[in-house]
Amino acid sequence: MNLLVYKKPTTPAQRHQCLLNNSNLLSKELKKKENFSYQQNILKSKSFFVKNKAGRNNKGNITVFTKGGGHKKKKRIIFYDRQFLSGIVEFIEYDPYRSSNIARIFSEEVGKHFYILAPEGLQRGHFVCSQFYDKDLTFKIGNTFYLKDLPLGSFVHNVLFEKKKTGIARAAGCSAQIISKDESYCRLRLSSGEHRLFDLTTNATLGSISNSSHKLVVLGKAGRSRWLNKRPSVRGVAMNPVDHPHGGGEGKTSGGKPSVTAWGKVARGQPTRKKNRLTLKTT
Repeated sequence: MNLLVYKKPTTPAQRHQCLLNNSNLLSKELKKKENFSYQQNILKSKSFFVKNKAGRNNKGNITVFTKGGGHKKKKRIIFYDRQFLSGIVEFIEYDPYRSSNIARIFSEEVGKHFYILAPEGLQRGHFVCSQFYDKDLTFKIGNTFYLKDLPLGSFVHNVLFEKKKTGIARAAGCSAQIISKDESYCRLRLSSGEHRLFDLTTNATLGSISNSSHKLVVLGKAGRSRWLNKRPSVRGVAMNPVDHPHGGGEGKTSGGKPSVTAWGKVARGQPTRKKNRLTLKTT
């Protein structure tokens, strides 16, 4: 199956347009049936509406210029900590709030539905489970393990941190590879090339995230970006002095100063990463 779709350029917007082929997703399959309504087939207990902030903070001031508008959409609740989850894959669905696809799981043990991140190769009818205490491990795409139980060289995703509130390797096409192990830690190589140590009892799901062709999408026109809550970005040198530190001047000017944001903070070369460092108290 072709992962990308190119249309016949009957309009200028379709000349270089390149979209994803989502024929295997839930919405495309249900369109063949009568009285189709995609909103009715979303799990109500696992989804909710999020108010569009349009790039504004709690005071109503614009902090991000390039956000606003867009189609109304529902946010799905993803079950990341799959400590006691086993069930069958009902559908592979589209999630408007993330780049990867998600899978709808029905668990017969509790009689409930769940949403999980869909790895590459997961299809309808597959059975996924969490194998933390099983003696006979089956290394199958979509199953969750401890890092100590996986062999070297395996690709995993949704690697949870200690507090299990967040994790890494969750975007489309991302994965982490197990490089080495010792008595206490497991070394993972992330998609960025960074090596990071995790505890051997860390939860991780086997396989890489689906929808790896997401980065190849070409929208083709500005209107399609507006549907996605993205407004056009304007260069600071094209603004007036009242709007941006780079603005103003006679004719075209490059500013003559280090690149800064609209609020005067250095935009290039300034480290922005916050690390948890020990602070020594001075008496």
